[in-house]
Amino acid sequence: MILVLDVGNTNITIGIFDRGELCCHWRLTSKIARTEDETWLLIKVLCDSERIGISEIKGLALGSVVPAVSTVIRRMVERRMRDVHFVEVSSKIDTGLTILYENPAAVGADRICNAVAGFQKYGGPLVIVDFGTATTFDAVSEKAEYLGGIIAPGLESAVESLHRAAAKLPAVDLKFPPSLIGKNTEASIQSGLMYGGAEMVEGLIRRLKAELGEHTKVIATGGLASTLVRELPSVDKVEPDLTLEGLYHLYLRNVDESSG
Repeated sequence: MILVLDVGNTNITIGIFDRGELCCHWRLTSKIARTEDETWLLIKVLCDSERIGISEIKGLALGSVVPAVSTVIRRMVERRMRDVHFVEVSSKIDTGLTILYENPAAVGADRICNAVAGFQKYGGPLVIVDFGTATTFDAVSEKAEYLGGIIAPGLESAVESLHRAAAKLPAVDLKFPPSLIGKNTEASIQSGLMYGGAEMVEGLIRRLKAELGEHTKVIATGGLASTLVRELPSVDKVEPDLTLEGLYHLYLRNVDESSG
């Protein structure tokens, strides 16, 4: 069994792959500071909840955009999981992609994972839209070249910023209101965020297809992808576990498959 950890600015998503299948996964906040011992105990409790013995974990793949959490997990592996094969995702490992970013080291681990898993499933040209703390667009060519992408404000960040900047504007749930024209302040904010966010995504996809070609596939992932997809006709498929799948593929690519 292979343990994968996707550490973002808002959440940590943990998954376990067994014989190539994602058998269980959990989402935790990444805004709580944890020691390596607390992290170890938390992982052990989660495994126990699925009747998985921690000794069954043969490998661990980490993708993180939070350096402090990366350090904690490395220490945990060194202290508690010495016999486990460990892969940390970055542009320095074998990704199977040619990364054409001006500074490859600046590409986030989550974006590398998405590009790897997306290309593995769909080939290229491909655009992956990830609805996370930021909304990111990553472009991969048919030659397995990571071309770069776009980073835009995420909807969760936008609603928090709006609430902080204007005290009288409430924080709202990120869901579509009953109608485009809001009949109250909450619905008006939801309309602006959700329909506005969808139009931004559709507009950027249109521009990306103009550069990459109209036959470019578009994949969506991230927590809000399934909510927004009804207003995103340009999205071909929603892949909610794409980042975890990328972590697993990168683990296999960088560790002898016979090790687990």
